[in-house]
Order: sequence, then structure tokens, then C-alpha cells
Amino acid sequence: MSALEYFKKTALEEATRTIEQMNDGTFEKAAQLIWDAQAKGNRIHITGIGKPAHVAEYMASLLSSTGTPTYYLHGTEAVHGSCGQLMAGDVVIAISNSGETAELKATCIAVRNNGCKVISVTGNPESWLAKFGDAALIAHVDNEGGPLNRAPRNSILAETLVLQGLSVVLQEKRAITPEEYVLRHPGGALGKLRDNEK
Repeated sequence: MSALEYFKKTALEEATRTIEQMNDGTFEKAAQLIWDAQAKGNRIHITGIGKPAHVAEYMASLLSSTGTPTYYLHGTEAVHGSCGQLMAGDVVIAISNSGETAELKATCIAVRNNGCKVISVTGNPESWLAKFGDAALIAHVDNEGGPLNRAPRNSILAETLVLQGLSVVLQEKRAITPEEYVLRHPGGALGKLRDNEK
């Protein structure tokens, strides 16, 4: 089997397992934390270290465009002053495959000390992060799909899928209209109303 065929096989297996393991209960719990915070005028933030930081930036944009304004919180700068963007009662989504990353632990502790709730996104349901969070979304993979089974590939895919699932739950709750979406995303082909939406 070629390297590409091996990756395709593992990516399909891991993505399928991630999707099959999603359940309404855990997503509703995470969504409720967000709804409750926003109902009180609080905000949503998202953070990660390393590759999950790129997932966090993407998700901040996706969530914001679909009705849940979300701010990217730098995973390490948070403990060097960026926790100043937080207000007590805010919710922070924290992403870590291992759930044991030292820098993210420090950030999550600082977040909690600033009076915020934490939604954990991790591949390890027994990890520090999973247990620390007020809600935990599990994005577990057995195989990253690469020669060393180290570089984040499939775990990044799983984290993205899990958070996209959360975005769908939140968007349905918000019931934003096509007109509202276009206001948030006026550029490109997506920024135009389709004929059946006018």
C-alpha cells in the first residue's frame, strides 16, 4: 500500500469513527454553556497550542459567520496579558489532542481564574483537559495517517469535524436567515443571495 493510499484509508476510518461517536447530549451541553453566556451578554473565545491553534482560528471565523461571534485567544499569550480580553462569565473552547499540553493547562487555569467556563475538545477522554472542562467534546483518533504516526493529521481532522458539528447545533438554534448570513459574509460567491433565497 502506498503512503497516499494508507493515509486515505486511515483518514476515512478516523473521520467515520469521529462522526459516529458524536452524540446530541454532549453537544447540547456545550451549546447550552454558550447560549447561557451569550444570553447574559458574555462572549465566546477559542484557543489551542500548535496545530490546534490553526483549527481555533478557523473555527472562530466559522462560528462568527454562522451566528455565534467568537474570538481567537492566543494559547500562550493568554498568560502574558491576553486574558485581558476575557470577562467573567465568558466561555473558552480549548483544543488539545492529548489534553495534557503544559502550555494549554496554564491557559485554561488562567481562564478559569478569570471567571470563565471551559469547553474541552480533546482526543483523550481521560485527560486533564477533558476532566477540567465544564463540558468535553471528544475527538479521538488511533492513527494520524503518517509514517511516524506523530505529526497531527487525522487528529486535526477530528477536532475540526467535532467543532463543525458544534457550529451546526449553534446555527440551528440561532436560526439565522440567508440575509443575516450575507451580512456577516458579504464577500465572494457566498456573499450573494441565491435565487431561491430572495
